[in-house]
Amino acid sequence: MISVSNVSMRYGAKVLFEEVSTTFTPGRRYGLTGPNGAGKSTFMKILTGELEPQKGTVVRPRKLGVLRQDQFAFDSHRVIDTVIMGNQPLWAALEERDRIYANPEMTDQDGMRLGELEGTIGEEDGYTAESDAAVLLDGLDIPEPLHERKMGELQGGQKVRVLLAQALFGKPQALLLDEPTNYLDLDSIHWLQDFLTSYDGTLIAISHDRHFLNSVTTHTADIDYQTIITYAGGYDEMVLAKTQIRARLESEIAQREKKIAQLNEFIARFAAGTRSSQVTSRRKEVERLQTNELARSNIQRPYIRFDQTRPSGKHVLEFKHVTRYYGELEVIDGFSANVLRGEKICLMGRNGAGKTTLLKCLLTNYPGLAEKDFALDSGTVFWGHEAQIGYFPQDVGSTIEPGLSVADWLHQWKPDAHMEDIRGILGQMLFSGEEGAKLTQALSGGEQARLTFCKLILTKPNILILDEPTNHLDLEAINALNIALQRYEGTVLLVTHDHDLIDEVATRLWIFHDDAIQDFSGPYEEWKGKHS
Repeated sequence: MISVSNVSMRYGAKVLFEEVSTTFTPGRRYGLTGPNGAGKSTFMKILTGELEPQKGTVVRPRKLGVLRQDQFAFDSHRVIDTVIMGNQPLWAALEERDRIYANPEMTDQDGMRLGELEGTIGEEDGYTAESDAAVLLDGLDIPEPLHERKMGELQGGQKVRVLLAQALFGKPQALLLDEPTNYLDLDSIHWLQDFLTSYDGTLIAISHDRHFLNSVTTHTADIDYQTIITYAGGYDEMVLAKTQIRARLESEIAQREKKIAQLNEFIARFAAGTRSSQVTSRRKEVERLQTNELARSNIQRPYIRFDQTRPSGKHVLEFKHVTRYYGELEVIDGFSANVLRGEKICLMGRNGAGKTTLLKCLLTNYPGLAEKDFALDSGTVFWGHEAQIGYFPQDVGSTIEPGLSVADWLHQWKPDAHMEDIRGILGQMLFSGEEGAKLTQALSGGEQARLTFCKLILTKPNILILDEPTNHLDLEAINALNIALQRYEGTVLLVTHDHDLIDEVATRLWIFHDDAIQDFSGPYEEWKGKHS
């Protein structure tokens, strides 16, 4: 159990949460939700003990599994050892045992201490530690040959999965996971969902993956209105309950304000008259009815709508025998396909399977979007009549040059647009007021993503190529993107690991598996039904 009592946190004049008291009980799995900037990560750091609250106390269990955010902290350690470090009492006992055995001579005291350490190691399942750690790593797509490697030799996404295995290792009484699905492919996310739904401790997870939250969580702790309110159920159930509660409170306040206005009108009319006792009673009634102003929500919802200047031809794209090597490794092996106007194709598969590489292959002969020094090893690519591509690359920050204001950067993509239109689009994506003057080099990852969506809204392409566009977006922005893609009448090529986006947007799938690409015409649920 994790217990929070009267915890407050503010930065300057900004209040994140005030006098929060809540309990996270064993057997329940909590999603910690709230808009960007509401204080989710701050509250998580308070729960882990990494950050002290300005007021209040936190009680934690002895064994706490925490997803570490520092990818470089374990670079000098073996992958398998990094996982075992998730059980600190066990790791400390193993290290001390190794130090004693390394001594040239062993004293009687060393022998007694070894006995104590072996007892600790046995209690903590130390004799199966490496095999238990290997099971976790395999489930998260870290193959056995990497288990003996140093963490410093791994790629960023692989490091994140090892740190996730570290948090899960050692049967912790509570798990605190901040964005556990980041950098995970869909298979790894499904494995993690299955693992967490069978976990019987206290789970608290921050995630911007709606499907993950709905699949895993039994309760939702929502940070908003400068407090934390816990709702039963997953994310969608929380949104519904929160909306209903808010509507009821606003209705009650409106009724109170109407009653107060009627009473004040009576007081104003008869204050100087003969009805002094009635006026006095109504003044008391006004005092009783007056209530504090309802706290405002921190939630900001962007509005995304993708239009086309003009439609493309019916045949959008045709490519034949596309092949691409990296050194001697063949990543794309002679893939061919035709794409028709209005199709929405999701590229699915493990990280590193070649999804981004295929997108780069398809853009090799498109002016302005072809990557420098990137070429096909063989094959042909033909874009159809009137094909106009809007591209959202995985490394979206690299496409936003520094030294410009947000408004000026956007304006350059359509110089004849009125500044009112530019400001309107920026406002849709939550760059309101003075934020249009913000310099591009000062943008966060989420702001870079939202600014790139502004460009796609402004330029109105008839083909959208989006490579993991939900990275750095909060749930409100992801939901807005989901709806916009469903309503878009153009053609979409989309790389994502977001289950709901795949499920609700895709009309066709390119599935990367076993060094081949399967072309499936139909939605994800239909494909899953044939392969379950």
